[in-house]
Amino acid sequence: MKVGTAARTVDAAGMRAQNSSLLLNMIWRERQISRAEIARRTELSPSTVSAIVADLEHSGLVRSIGAGVSRGGRRPTLIGFRDDAFSILGVEMGATHVTVVLTDLRGRVRTHRNSAQQVRNDPEGTLKSIRALVQECLDAERVPRKSVVGLGVAAPSPVHPSAPGKLSPLILPAWRGYDVREALGGTFDLPVLVDNDANLGALAECYWGAGINGEDLTYIKLATGIGSGHIIHGDVYRGAGGTAGEIGHIAVDSAGPPCLCGLRGCLVTLIGSGALVERARELMGTKGRKAPTIREIVEGARAGDAAARQIIDGLGQYLGIAVAGLLNLLNPAIVVLGGEISSVGDLLLDPLRASVRKRALSTSMAETRIVTSALGDRSIAVGAATLVLQAALRDRTLFPLQHVGRIA
Repeated sequence: MKVGTAARTVDAAGMRAQNSSLLLNMIWRERQISRAEIARRTELSPSTVSAIVADLEHSGLVRSIGAGVSRGGRRPTLIGFRDDAFSILGVEMGATHVTVVLTDLRGRVRTHRNSAQQVRNDPEGTLKSIRALVQECLDAERVPRKSVVGLGVAAPSPVHPSAPGKLSPLILPAWRGYDVREALGGTFDLPVLVDNDANLGALAECYWGAGINGEDLTYIKLATGIGSGHIIHGDVYRGAGGTAGEIGHIAVDSAGPPCLCGLRGCLVTLIGSGALVERARELMGTKGRKAPTIREIVEGARAGDAAARQIIDGLGQYLGIAVAGLLNLLNPAIVVLGGEISSVGDLLLDPLRASVRKRALSTSMAETRIVTSALGDRSIAVGAATLVLQAALRDRTLFPLQHVGRIA
């Protein structure tokens, strides 16, 4: 084959793949749409649209679902996306737990499993737990691995784009030398995608939560660590080295306690779960006894306990320092708070908003809604599954090969 012919063949194949992904995304987004409407919106020829749709039907991703409404001629046949065509696995590695979900192609959780696990200090135990929970989810729904698109993993660590399976040795020193993608991909023979947990919380909100209308947003995870994820024009903003959003390591008190990152007075040392629990020991009179849990602090605040409310109020004030900076810098349309402590709702939002008003430009504050997440305690794991879904919709070759035909 001549070089020019080869180049044209590659270009044609690339264009067919691009058009296939374009149509797949449109059908997924619209849920049901006619071939004629697809041709009108994409300006592709009816024959090209029909060929691609036929291939997508052969792959099992779409199907004809009946006649639509007539606009003066024959009633068009609608093409619908098959949300149940494949499954996706999502894993959240929290600091002290592992959560696994099995979802369909619309982010709906088919089944889930959760286990307590000291993730930070026990890589082998964590990987063993993930493997076991993943297999339990597959067995519970009788899902064969060949019908799983991939496995997404949310990690409590920055993830560098040049080493997407490795976690930060600064944040998680026990994980030095481990590659999460290799460890799990080798077990399940599936594509494995890894990202920071707050980034995937943001992605879940973008697809299924507060940002579903396409607005730019910031998601803040309040847990053992404090992190944020940013959605800009529908994509996670990760920064040059994958550390965008590490607001937990903004130094807000130069005289504050030392942080594991090497700085002093980081936000996480003041409002991370460990810091809140220690504050609760002091204020709630539990010194020398078992430390209260975050859930007990939440329940106490809801019940009107003065000490618990004082803890939440302090959390809101410190967090407001970081959020004000975010509003001035990025001006997102929405800031979403996630994590168990955020379930106190207005008890946290009121002092947070008051703190932000003292520090942010009034124009930034006026354009931003600050809310708590409504996605529940599995949202990060669902975000991990969404990472796989997003990648597959952009590159349909990621869907299991035995179901994907060729484009005519």
